[in-house]
Amino acid sequence: MPSSRDLLSPRRPLPPAMTAAPAVLMASFVVLGGLLTAAAQSLGLLPLTGSPTLTLGAYTAVAPDLPAAIGLSLAIAAASTIAASVVGFTAALIIVQGRWCGRVVAAVSTLTIPIPHIVGAASVGLLLSDSGLLSRLTGAGEAWPRLVGGPWWIAVIADYSWKESAFVALVVTGALITRSTGYDETAALLGAGRLRRLRHVLVPLSLPALTVSATIVFVYTFGSYEVAWLLGRPYPEPLPVMALRVFSSASLTSRPEAAALAMVTTIVSIGAATAAFALLRRIPLWR
Repeated sequence: MPSSRDLLSPRRPLPPAMTAAPAVLMASFVVLGGLLTAAAQSLGLLPLTGSPTLTLGAYTAVAPDLPAAIGLSLAIAAASTIAASVVGFTAALIIVQGRWCGRVVAAVSTLTIPIPHIVGAASVGLLLSDSGLLSRLTGAGEAWPRLVGGPWWIAVIADYSWKESAFVALVVTGALITRSTGYDETAALLGAGRLRRLRHVLVPLSLPALTVSATIVFVYTFGSYEVAWLLGRPYPEPLPVMALRVFSSASLTSRPEAAALAMVTTIVSIGAATAAFALLRRIPLWR
């Protein structure tokens, strides 16, 4: 029988790992189940018709188009991640200052995150197209550059940079707002100027959060298809857009090829995440 002291004593909180375990297990079941299904289908072990046969035919069928698709997807993801990281870090510095402009930036960032990417892509298209709002306001007419569907994928990168910079800003702000004040004031009292405090205090303190958020942005933009499909060129295709086109084909026999493209996307994303965590281990504050 438990004593009265045991009944009145507060319960010990569960470790964070135990608290998150149910959600992690459910998410892992869904993710791993999807990956295993796609891998089996790409290898011919889960055909829609016929008997299962282990084959690499789906990978060899898409191999000629893979270098261009992977290179284009990496370029879009890298450019979007760099732009979003720079803008988000700058916004975080403004928010941490605690002035009225910081509160405005924080409010705008908070309102930007819930907007779906497809809505953001449609808005960017209406803003940057040759018959869009900016073209009409400036009166450029036919002299307006091809930002939507152009050779440099400017509209796609602009949409990802705009949307993901708000995410980076809020993540970095959460890391800085609890740590930077004391260190920044101490450095200022010791005579450090703004640039020195930025270089030796704010950047090192925000580097782990900035690396993690930039990795999430890179992996998301690399595997996302809707913005590139709506605002990009029909050819060459990024890897996710190619996978969607093959998956939506009228021929059911093309499903293994779509699964192979999805597996290639997953492998590249896992490689990027692995490289990012290897970089994190070199950051003293992360250790």
